[in-house]
Amino acid sequence: MRVKRVKIGIKSLEDVLEDTKETMKKLERGEKVKPEKGLYFESIEGFRKALTPKRLELIHLIREKQPESMQELARLSKRDIKSVATDIAILEGLGLIGMERKKEGRRESKPTVNYNTINLEIAV
Repeated sequence: MRVKRVKIGIKSLEDVLEDTKETMKKLERGEKVKPEKGLYFESIEGFRKALTPKRLELIHLIREKQPESMQELARLSKRDIKSVATDIAILEGLGLIGMERKKEGRRESKPTVNYNTINLEIAV
């Protein structure tokens, strides 16, 4: 099995703007620019608010147990469906999980994780 990774980092707004500026300069010179996918937060606090231990546990459960529905995920996590649905919506918004929707509504939605590893980068 091929290991897939998602990159998460801590970067200030100034760093993000500087990276964008450098990329634009390379493009103007006609250089090829390798697209970089990642999820960046401005601070450790922002990271910790978004990726709580319970949300990380949901990611792990989805990856390992591959639940067929939100209800099954709630049972596996021993949490109520409303809390799980809220956390899943946040994780989906961040692009850390996917939802295979069979029909409208939560009952027919299957959460998915298509990576094995999360890499955290913190610039010093």
